[in-house]
Amino acid sequence: MTTARLPLFPLNAVLFPGLVLPLNVFEERYRAMMRELLTIDESQPRRFAVVSIRDGHEVARTAPGMPDPTALPEKGPAAGFGPDPAAAFHRVGCVADAASIRERADGSFEVLATGTTRVRLLSVDAGGPFLTAELEELEERRGEGAGALAEGVLRAFRAYQKRLAGARERSLAAAELPDEPSVVSYLVAAAAVLDTSAKQRLLEAPDTAARLREELRMLRSETALLRHLPSLPAVDLTQAPTSPN
Repeated sequence: MTTARLPLFPLNAVLFPGLVLPLNVFEERYRAMMRELLTIDESQPRRFAVVSIRDGHEVARTAPGMPDPTALPEKGPAAGFGPDPAAAFHRVGCVADAASIRERADGSFEVLATGTTRVRLLSVDAGGPFLTAELEELEERRGEGAGALAEGVLRAFRAYQKRLAGARERSLAAAELPDEPSVVSYLVAAAAVLDTSAKQRLLEAPDTAARLREELRMLRSETALLRHLPSLPAVDLTQAPTSPN
């Protein structure tokens, strides 16, 4: 397996290959990361790794007044993650390629990145201005029956989207969707309204077929549930919400 050392950006969310990640970067440790990435020639990939935080809530604070104005904020690259930062993160994440990094007048950054490759977290280094990690690239295996499963997932996803959007709203089910199994699996994983732990399980699936099989089960279950609930607004297929840090 190929290994690499990259800057590490923990989030309360899961990034999937092929999906867009907008970031609003204001903490100093992540500003330092973006300044470092900007030293890389724009003709080269500006990559960092995104991992999901295990407890689902980052308590790190690097500016006074958030949330307790009388408390001294923690500082440093591992603030809020305990004495062993690696233990605070899920071990499977995704490499992000920053297509654009724009520094604002106040020193914060607006970043637009895209997920590329799944990776396994081997170790975390907190010795610099931001976290870095040694990572092992994870191969995307197709698995048995992936093609047929992808067709079934797309049908179930269209039914799910119709229920989610409501009969009187334009449904994203009418949008043109891909048919390559791995792309289908990641797109549906990102678009479905699932909690972080469920999305993380999908990211960690051993192969595409296993991911699709689990998605088919989830979509059928969620669609059945939505039949008994009021209509909800449709979910954007290709972009996750902007993630503050």
